[in-house]
Formats: sequence, structure tokens, C-alpha cells
Amino acid sequence: MPLSERSLVRGYTELEIQYSPSGWVVRRGAEETLRTYSQIGDEATKRAQAARGSLLHVPYGDRERERLDIYFPEDESEALPFFVFFHGGYWQSGSKDSSAFMVSPLTAQGVAVVVVSYDIAPKGTLDQMVDQVTQSIAFVQKRYPCNEGIYLCGHSAGAHLAAMMLLANWTKHGATPNLKGFFLVSGIYDLEPIMHIPENEALLMTLEDAQRNSPQRCLEVALTQPVDAACPVLVIVGQHDSPEYHRQSREFYQALRRGGWKASFEELDDLDHFEIIWNLTQKDYVLTQMILKTIFQES
Repeated sequence: MPLSERSLVRGYTELEIQYSPSGWVVRRGAEETLRTYSQIGDEATKRAQAARGSLLHVPYGDRERERLDIYFPEDESEALPFFVFFHGGYWQSGSKDSSAFMVSPLTAQGVAVVVVSYDIAPKGTLDQMVDQVTQSIAFVQKRYPCNEGIYLCGHSAGAHLAAMMLLANWTKHGATPNLKGFFLVSGIYDLEPIMHIPENEALLMTLEDAQRNSPQRCLEVALTQPVDAACPVLVIVGQHDSPEYHRQSREFYQALRRGGWKASFEELDDLDHFEIIWNLTQKDYVLTQMILKTIFQES
């Protein structure tokens, strides 16, 4: 029986099926996949904290979860590229403390890595999360003004938050970051469908909230052009992400192109919603190599 038929028997709606990433995994069951994802994240973070110079739990604001971890390469300098990562978890789970997947392979190549926490629902609203992400990036810019570029990456809900930075208003944060690239991995860019699934019970999103915080809609109504039209935006999805994740990614990529951004679309073969990010622990992984080639401007 196909996944959608199995889920409908259990009383799921088609929309719930499409926005349930763990239901589309192909090599493990949903529970084992989520357990493996958490375990790999925990282990990668512990290794990162033990192996290299780092600054942990650095406050970028006054709230309890307004903290970030900074991991440095051996050649520690302020004049480094900074890779800033925002975790997923449907805006209501996840933490920087189990999300340092990419630290080892990136710091080994001379890239500083910043992993950010933010207030998750129900404590945090979407507006607060977007503001916190903006604040965290401005903090990195002000702390390391000689950086060689800030590269934003988000996974799932984190990709949504990173995408909101494309048209962020930096004025009130007192710093315009030196943004040089975006890596948006298996993200959601139109939030209206989320209003109609159980995940919205914690988010309490209204239609106005969804529209205001949808990167897809913000791009379509934006009157401004990219500050740097050469800044690459990679929209990335796994082959085994659900059809809705594919649709959202492709339509957002198309909106970026219409808006004048230097966007590309990548479907990574034989990967699901979780493998696509946990494989960043590997230096030879295709996405790791994409990130390094973008940062170091290799063709």
C-alpha cells in the first residue's frame, strides 16, 4: 500500500501526508530515522566542541534561547568566511546543541561555522523567530566586521528563516551583513498550507502571519532588487522529499529568478529530508562540496 493510502487509513489528510517528512523516508522507519538524525546531530556537536576552538552559548540578545555557538578553523582569524546555520524542527523543536553536523568538514577547510538557536513555538512566534535570526546575523557582522563573507544555511524550518533574510530590513539592527551566499535545504517558503495541519496548533499562525512570513509571497510583492545580484542562492531538495517540498522549492527558485537573484535549483539523488542534512558530517558529500565551492568561488 502506498504511503498516502496507509496514512489516509489512519485518518491523515493528504496535506498532512505531504508535510510529514518522516513519512517519506525510504531506508528506515520514521521513528528510527528521527532517532538516527538526533543521534548523529548530538555526536557531531560533541565532536565539534571537543576538537576545535569554539565559543559556546554566546548571547546575541537578551532572551534565554538567543544564543549561538561559533566554531573556528585552526587558523583562527577575524578575516574568515562565516557559515551560519539555522536548524529545522517545524519551528517547534531542535536546538543548536545538536545541529553542528557540518562543523568538522567546513572548519577543516578554513571556514568558521556559527550554529544559532532561537525561540521555538509555542514560546516563540514566527515574527520573533525571524527577528531573532536577523539579530543573530547582525551580531556576527558586528563582532567580525572583517569577515570574508557570511553564508546562510537553513534546513527545513531553518531554510524558511534563512530565506526570510533575502529581503530583511537591517537598519534597525545597526549592521548590514556581508552576505555572500544562501543554502536553502528542503525548506518551506509558502506557509499557508501549514495553517491547515496539526503543526499549526503550536504556531497559532493566522492567515496574516502566514502571508507576512512567507518568503515566496514577500519576494512576489517586493519592489526592491537584490542588494548584490551576484549573491548565489542555492535552493536544494532531496529526491525523497515529498512532492509538496519539491513544489515549494521549485516555485521559490522560480520566484528568485524572476526577482533578479542568482539562483540555482538542486535535487540531490537518493536522499530524504533528514539524510540530506546529516550527511554534512562527510567531507566528500555532494552538498558539502557545493558549499565549499560556493564559498571559495570555485567553478
